[in-house]
Amino acid sequence: MRLLLDTHTFIWAATWDDRLSETAQALFLDSSNELYLSTASIWEMAIKTSIGKLLLQQPIEQIINEQIQINGLQILNIESAHALAVASLPWHHRDPFDRLLVSQSKLEHMPILGCDSIMDAYAIDRKW
Repeated sequence: MRLLLDTHTFIWAATWDDRLSETAQALFLDSSNELYLSTASIWEMAIKTSIGKLLLQQPIEQIINEQIQINGLQILNIESAHALAVASLPWHHRDPFDRLLVSQSKLEHMPILGCDSIMDAYAIDRKW
């Protein structure tokens, strides 16, 4: 199964955080799944580290590169269709990064692996 990781899921999985659910951990570690991290999540983490809202033990780039090697993580680039589809989403959620992830999930037919239940209002497949 192809899975789009929510930003927090990527961070929690990469740092073995206890907030990662058992189901999410099992899906993350299942080598038959294809794990995707959106460029939107990379951008979000970069912004949050630069303003001090996200503190990590290692640079983001190092964490991402390790996950590419260890878990076969793939990067999902933001295509113009992803960005344009955000305009048609209802305003269930105002977070611009999450709205873009929802758009990518819909267009790529890929479940989001994340705990944010507000995304369920968009009728996407969310695993947690």
